[in-house]
Amino acid sequence: MKKYLLSLLALCMTTSIFAQEVAAEPSPWSCTGVLGLNASATGLVNWAAGGNNSVTGVAFGKVRLLYAENSVSWETNLDLEYGLSWIDQEFDPFQKSSDKINFTTKFGWEMAKTWYLTASAGFQSQFAPGRKYGVSEAYDPIISKFLAPSYTDISVGIDWKPNDIFSVYLSPVAGRLRTVYVSDMLAKKYATDQADLEIELKDKYAVWKYDVDKETGLVKKSHDCNMRAELGLSIKGAINYTYKDLKIITSVGLYTPYAWNKTKIYKDANNQYYADLGLANQSFDGMEYVGYQDNNQRFGNFDVDWDAAISYQFLKCLNVTLSTSLKYYNGVKIADADGNLAERVQFKGTLGLGVGYSF
Repeated sequence: MKKYLLSLLALCMTTSIFAQEVAAEPSPWSCTGVLGLNASATGLVNWAAGGNNSVTGVAFGKVRLLYAENSVSWETNLDLEYGLSWIDQEFDPFQKSSDKINFTTKFGWEMAKTWYLTASAGFQSQFAPGRKYGVSEAYDPIISKFLAPSYTDISVGIDWKPNDIFSVYLSPVAGRLRTVYVSDMLAKKYATDQADLEIELKDKYAVWKYDVDKETGLVKKSHDCNMRAELGLSIKGAINYTYKDLKIITSVGLYTPYAWNKTKIYKDANNQYYADLGLANQSFDGMEYVGYQDNNQRFGNFDVDWDAAISYQFLKCLNVTLSTSLKYYNGVKIADADGNLAERVQFKGTLGLGVGYSF
């Protein structure tokens, strides 16, 4: 009987130890991120300095899913944000304050320690139309919408990942698809106030091309396509760091196309375009110089995307978040206070306190 009891006890101990070892085995999957809703309100009564009552809410989510086992690494990041403001005024009471869709994924095979041969894909756009508020009480021009613009990137390159926190990615073979799509319904809806919404958005986000007559230099500006494809060089870096209740997430992306066409384009008083082809009979006196034929989309001119977020969670459910976004796109024209169009650095910062959850 003692032999049977000893055998049973040994079997139970072996099973228990084996179960503990199985339970302790780490999973190749890990998921981190921060989800939250920030809100702020302003109330004024007989306020001499002026102003309006307002309420602003911003919902956001930043999630990172990582798989790492043996020589395989797969990392996916999703960055979403949408904000809406209510302002106590006669027109335009509801205004969009922020809007972002940013998705990236990359799959790598470790060819040497911390060095991965990687294929990457990404998508950037926004959820809802953006408007230029305050133009008139009846109409606010649409200046952006879902898929206008959007940026889709597909590339192959080398990824350096010394740890789970930091990574740098270099791709000499990077394709970028820039789109501006305007539905017929949307164009017809605003045809009265905006003669050609699609052409205006394509001009703003550089989704067009010049067709040049090589004999006369006459230029036709074509808006036939909804997209513009480019091949170029891509560099990306990312940091995802967590220390107790503090989380720091930042990523920067640089892209430049393999293109170079410095043919000068001029516009006459009748809005007709001409290319400087060095022809003997060409004269551009009295014409306006509008730029190069490549619309500044040439190698060495980098598009820049830099997003950062610092989040601290306290009292289990409250969250304070500082997020910033910096962008610079070659060919994307932005008007200043006087209406002058030029390529400019875009920057947005948000500091919020609200309900949040970090994991």
